[in-house]
Amino acid sequence: MAGIFATAPGKVILFGEHAVVYGHPAIAVPVSQVRAKALIMPIPENKPDEVYIEAPDIHLNSHLNQLPFKNPLRIVIEEVQNALRLSYLPPMKIRITSTIPVAAGLGSGAAVSVALARALSNFLGHPLPDETLCAIAFRAEHSYHGTPSGIDNTVITYNQPIFFQKEKPYQLLNVEKPFRILIGNTGIASPTGEVVAEVRRNREQNPEKYNSIFENISRIVYQAREFIEKGNVNELGPLLTENHKLLQEMGVSCHELDRLVETAIHTGALGAKLSGGGKGGNMIALATPERIPEITQALRDAGATLVIATEIR
Repeated sequence: MAGIFATAPGKVILFGEHAVVYGHPAIAVPVSQVRAKALIMPIPENKPDEVYIEAPDIHLNSHLNQLPFKNPLRIVIEEVQNALRLSYLPPMKIRITSTIPVAAGLGSGAAVSVALARALSNFLGHPLPDETLCAIAFRAEHSYHGTPSGIDNTVITYNQPIFFQKEKPYQLLNVEKPFRILIGNTGIASPTGEVVAEVRRNREQNPEKYNSIFENISRIVYQAREFIEKGNVNELGPLLTENHKLLQEMGVSCHELDRLVETAIHTGALGAKLSGGGKGGNMIALATPERIPEITQALRDAGATLVIATEIR
């Protein structure tokens, strides 16, 4: 049997991060320029349940049984096995690679989980439906983030722009007019789980302030959805910048993110904000096609370690 592989895209949150954890809506889109890949090769001469995992990007080379029970890769593999009701796994080698920066708000963990679950179920001859893959990736997200909203695994599984609200069916967004965003990476690891936990503690101490911020973010998300579905994409710019100011109020931005946001706007972006957990990671900027080269260079000059241009459609 030949090797089987599957890939999954990265993602960015356009609007609504952090508030989404508390039941407010958010909008997220896939980023196909960066991807995770899982390749599975049979080892027919070995015994059943001899499963080896190689992930060079994180310096992992291990037998499945040697991984901690809460390791997200082990969780995904065992969840697929349970979903297919298999008493054992055939011997195999799994190689995981990714071009998605880790801890940058681009959904690297969820993308690996989705790619692995999809490749493994295909390898085992019983491809799982997207709904099941999404649920498996969500369980693995708990080991990354503690209290994930579910937005990462959902947008990555379905690979389409979505309007997402916790514990409600996701909704695909109709993008009436394509638009372009730039993603600038600060190069600083953004520990999403830690930042989410910090926001939770701060909200418990000052619920009135944080609930007010979340309500304002929710209003922005609904406005953004309307603009996207009506094709008024330039109107998204001021909403991005307003959302960033609310995230600053929340305390999840940092000097490096603010510098990149300000640089993008100063160089002609229609609006910009941090994207993801914050305290590092990425920012995004809405740009017209003719301004992309200039803004890209300005972001690099301001310290961005990676700049990705992507079209939302």
